Amino acid sequence: MPSNTYYNEILTEHNLHPEHKHALPGANTALRGVNPSCGDDITLQLKVEDGVIEDGAFVGDGCAISQASADMMLDLIIGKPKEEALRLADIFIRMIKGEASEEEIDELEEAGALQDISHMPSRVKCAVLGWHTVEEIFKKK
Repeated sequence: MPSNTYYNEILTEHNLHPEHKHALPGANTALRGVNPSCGDDITLQLKVEDGVIEDGAFVGDGCAISQASADMMLDLIIGKPKEEALRLADIFIRMIKGEASEEEIDELEEAGALQDISHMPSRVKCAVLGWHTVEEIFKKK
C-alpha cells in the first residue's frame, strides 16, 4: 500500500503540474463529467483512431483529487486500445471500492496512490469522475 508521503507527492505533482490539462486540438470525442456535490467539472477530450487512444486531455475545474486523478488516468490510457482503457477504469473504480487485488492496483501505476480515497467517502466521487467519464465516452461509441 502506498505511503501517505507518496500519495501526497503524486497528488500534488499532478494537481500543480498536470501534463494533460489543456484543450486538445484534433480530439474526435469529448464528454463533460460533473460532480454536482462538490463542483468538479471536467470535459474529457480524446483522439481515438482505429480503437486506440492516440491522445487525450481535459479542461475544467475542481478539487485537487479530481484534477490529479484525471491527469493520472490520461497518463495511463493514452496509447492503449479503448478496451484496455475500460479495463483499467474498472480496476480503478473497484480499487476505490476496496475490491481490487494488489496485482490489479499495481497495473494502475501512479493512480494506485489514490487507493486510500476509499476511506474518504466524501472524496470518492472526486477521484472517479474522470474514470467514469471515459467509461461513458466509450459506452456511447
